[in-house]
Amino acid sequence: MATHLSTGELNTEPVTGAPGAQTPAEEKPWPSRGRAWYAVFMFALVLCVNFLDRGILPLLVVPIKRDLGLTDTQISLLMGFAFVMFYVILGLPIARLVDRSSRRRIMAIGVALWSGATALCGLANTFVQLFLARVGVGVGEACVGPATYSMLADLFPREQLARAVSVLNFGFIAGIGLSAIMGGAVIGALEHLPPVVLPFIGVLRSWQLTFLVVGIPGLLVALLMDTVVEPVRRDLAAAGVGAVAGGRSIPIRDVVRYLWTNRAVYGPMYGALALQSIPSQGAISWGPTFFIRVHHWTPRHVGLAFGTVVLLVAPFALMAGGLLAERLMKRGYNDANLRVQLLAICLWIPGAALMPMMPTPTLALTAFGVSLFFAMMAPGPQNAALQSVTPNRMRGQATALFLFVFNIVGFGCGPTVIALITDFVFHDDTRVGSALTLATAILGPLSAWALFLGLKPYGRLIAATAGKH
Repeated sequence: MATHLSTGELNTEPVTGAPGAQTPAEEKPWPSRGRAWYAVFMFALVLCVNFLDRGILPLLVVPIKRDLGLTDTQISLLMGFAFVMFYVILGLPIARLVDRSSRRRIMAIGVALWSGATALCGLANTFVQLFLARVGVGVGEACVGPATYSMLADLFPREQLARAVSVLNFGFIAGIGLSAIMGGAVIGALEHLPPVVLPFIGVLRSWQLTFLVVGIPGLLVALLMDTVVEPVRRDLAAAGVGAVAGGRSIPIRDVVRYLWTNRAVYGPMYGALALQSIPSQGAISWGPTFFIRVHHWTPRHVGLAFGTVVLLVAPFALMAGGLLAERLMKRGYNDANLRVQLLAICLWIPGAALMPMMPTPTLALTAFGVSLFFAMMAPGPQNAALQSVTPNRMRGQATALFLFVFNIVGFGCGPTVIALITDFVFHDDTRVGSALTLATAILGPLSAWALFLGLKPYGRLIAATAGKH
């Protein structure tokens, strides 16, 4: 999901002070284009390592389940709940630390933490040990998002910021695709090796070696973060640090009051996200396992196929969603952003539900590609819809709640919902595809219905607040 920044309002009042006072941050020159874009490249590289470490587990479900004697439900907890538990709890404290400390160092520490935790997954011999190591991956990754977007706002002027964020989002897509391909290649290279015996550690199986190998690049990237410039902090007055009285943060009670007053708008947006994220995140977590169990593909084959489809489909889908929303806006549709999201969900449902029912892996992969295209049309308009109806100084907190819903419900619960259906409804781990179909068929239409209910209230609020936000 693409993430939108709100950089606040600049302090346009002249700055006065005693002779010899330091030059205000807003008057200092911006970093050179080379330094700024190098930072974007490094942030994209961090994302690639992020998704390599985060996404390797779904490719290793079969050997981990076999060697540790786990159920699908336990595997789902490793995929989701273990990862988001401290990610969500520590998100706000780390974000506050980002606002006053070296963001470059926080990112470096975060990358090193999650990479080290990924390597520790390779030393786990029990469910509890693996669970705790996955918690460490989540703790490390909680450091990166706030620091990345905070630095971007100080690396690029406001008129160039959207382009920088767009490039970063393409890095996000490349990270997902390349990490699947690279992860599958590493597994393929190691899966036929005999167990390795290390002093004081004991026998390491091929899946454990995979965790150790994929954790190493992140440690190198953490060291490379020292080459990124720490930009001067800007817009301090807009953040309430300067003398502008109107720049103070809005109290959380006022934000809650605004959201509640406009619950007919925000309720459908948050509700649709929660409902749709369960089957979509469930498919991301269990899709590779479906191809391995049902179509007997190897992890290497799955990683190559999934990564290639993501790289070929997702960028065009992101552009298509944004362009369609812009066209509808020009035609006078106040609800354009929400309308495109609703259309995307309705078109996503058939492909996502039919993918596990396809008789051949080629047809299943084709259905996955079609559903992915429509799913990736939604993030741009979805985020734009939220920003468009939210007052400027409430956007950060409203977005934080939006991401909280996505992480807790989607990433945290999605994999477990699919596993529970597999274990307790179908009682057969080869029916994981049926669980994906059932979850999509039930929750997908409910998500679309929630958005439909929000169309008119959203359009009215857009019209009423035109030019005010």
